[in-house]
Amino acid sequence: MPTYEYECVACRRQFELEQRISDPVLTECPECHGQVRRLVSAGNGFIIKGSGSASSHHQPRSASECSLARTGKTCCGRDEKCGDPPCGSER
Repeated sequence: MPTYEYECVACRRQFELEQRISDPVLTECPECHGQVRRLVSAGNGFIIKGSGSASSHHQPRSASECSLARTGKTCCGRDEKCGDPPCGSER
């Protein structure tokens, strides 16, 4: 669940609140009951869950192996081999 930062317009108190994305935005300060505004923050990022990392998804298994033979497409989406060495590998 994401954590949102708020600031009270009246008392200037800043606080964080863990809320669902679908929850309504908080409008009242829990201390002075003044109006609050949600702050823009860097946040904690996000986690992609799945069967493998993003870097292995786009890279060939070895420098000499092109994904074209395995999948019918290269790692960059072409229908033909990219070149020598295959795209995504060190030159």
